[in-house]
Amino acid sequence: MKNIVVLVSGNGTNLQAIIDACESTISNAKVRAVFSNKAAVFALERGTRAGAESAFLDPKLSESREAFDEELMRRIDVHSPDLVVLAGYMRILSGEFVRHYMGRMINIHPSLLPKYPGLSTHQRAIDNCDEHHGTSVHFVTEKLDGGPVILQAKVPVFDEDTVETLELRVQSQEHQIYPLVVKWFVEERLKMEGNKALLDGKELGPQGYAES
Repeated sequence: MKNIVVLVSGNGTNLQAIIDACESTISNAKVRAVFSNKAAVFALERGTRAGAESAFLDPKLSESREAFDEELMRRIDVHSPDLVVLAGYMRILSGEFVRHYMGRMINIHPSLLPKYPGLSTHQRAIDNCDEHHGTSVHFVTEKLDGGPVILQAKVPVFDEDTVETLELRVQSQEHQIYPLVVKWFVEERLKMEGNKALLDGKELGPQGYAES
């Protein structure tokens, strides 16, 4: 059985999608712990309901980003994680943290990377009158939102869209592709070599699997 640890900062809908998948389509993995840098977020309740250790770690109690990440690593490593999943985790990770989990840490970002790294991706897509927007699952490296892409999902952008409607459309796709990537990883079909993502031994392109 593979061990998954999830880092969150909010509601945790992607966490829930992964928990649900571990009870259905992913037969060989379980979410063992959920850690948040924000207090009283619903994601922690989701983790508790799933039987995972669920805890808020207060960054204000650490003297630096590096010190906080060291404590977080200590808490994560208690669970011997095969995979660390960032699910709306809104902190920039230290280099030491990223290197510690290199090749076994993934993130989901609400844009079609490399387009729109960083924040406010839905608003940027609307402001630029994009025809399409989407979401990307990628391995985490020290470059912010710059690790090798594994899988993307594309959605249309309509003239009447608001940030809220576009976000909901993107999230519906996130809940499909994130558990799928987790499944690939725990089944040992997916790995990172160098700065490339490989699925079933084949190198994925810049936009990941099923690139178009």
